[in-house]
Amino acid sequence: MTAELLAPPAEVSAQWGQSLAKGGLATALLHIERATTGRGDWEAAHEWITACVRQPVNSFSGAGVFYGAPAVAHVLHLAALHGPRVYERPRMGLNAAVEDIVRKRLAAAHHRMDAGQRPAFHEFDLLSGLTGLGAHLRVRGEQELLREVLGYLVRLTVPVHGRSGWWTHLAPSGEPDERYPGGHGNFGIAHGIPGPLALLALAHLDGTRVPGQLEAIERILDWLDAWQQNGAARAWWPEALTAAEADQGETRQSKPLRPSWCYGTPGIATALHHAARATGDPARARTAEAAFLDALEDPDQVHSLTDETVCHGTAGVRLAARRFAERTDHTTGMRILAAASTLPTPVPAATGQGLLEGTAGISLARCSLAAETPGTGWDALLLLV
Repeated sequence: MTAELLAPPAEVSAQWGQSLAKGGLATALLHIERATTGRGDWEAAHEWITACVRQPVNSFSGAGVFYGAPAVAHVLHLAALHGPRVYERPRMGLNAAVEDIVRKRLAAAHHRMDAGQRPAFHEFDLLSGLTGLGAHLRVRGEQELLREVLGYLVRLTVPVHGRSGWWTHLAPSGEPDERYPGGHGNFGIAHGIPGPLALLALAHLDGTRVPGQLEAIERILDWLDAWQQNGAARAWWPEALTAAEADQGETRQSKPLRPSWCYGTPGIATALHHAARATGDPARARTAEAAFLDALEDPDQVHSLTDETVCHGTAGVRLAARRFAERTDHTTGMRILAAASTLPTPVPAATGQGLLEGTAGISLARCSLAAETPGTGWDALLLLV
């Protein structure tokens, strides 16, 4: 039996237990998904949830949707929505802490913009920033605060000193690096501007709208259009852009790299497809569909997938393909599903039990792909739906 289906350890630290990205909270979510889809029971889910929140929940101001109070609140929200009402009270108790975190992070972001400074991508990104917190608020149905996040993202797209407002002064590692003397522009849905694009578009499709939202979407699309590469692959985008490349108008990346959810074409094409639907642009939707399909049918790209994880492996690609296919016409959808079904299954190079690079994430994706009944919709946190 795999580790995530066993009982939780007797001693669970807050750092591990409250991590959706790398720790036990992902296993709790897996059991919630299994119970919701009839593949498991709520007793096992409750055991894991209880173990993960045994320590005081971490509500420091830098907490994001994959760690700390927002991560715990998200998992409890899904448990309360689909399971016993016992989770309703603790979920409600965490909502105020999450809202306080979001407001503090919004205030810090606006202060940074008022000062004309460039952002660190963990300010706005999906994995640790305000886009991820916005994804949680969207799932929770908290429209008022979500609109504040959307307003921030609109402002983030306004150019600053000749570069896009999301251009960060840091390297893709999130740290200063002499190889990126002028910072970089990031194309990954996990850390770059496709994450905010996806949230802006999905919220617009939901009917949650703020002034300037469509204009912000168009500014991001203009940037992605400017850096779209066309060659043997029908369309692809660099992973990151240096200041020198931006100034020269040309990327040094010669071909599409790993077709992952986090940085590759599947994640970018997903965001583009959401935006195409939000703006009513069928031509852009077809471009996104062709790019996604090509990433799955290009042997060079497919062979660069070396693990089965959600973040950068086949589990994430298969799940993204399923959700993408559900939004397209029958013929395109069937081609995407057929291509995804032929992806190799590499030996899982999973790191721990987390959602992003761990075994719980792999099992979550498998559970969602195999389910015959609706699940929790946990993958809305990846902005796939």
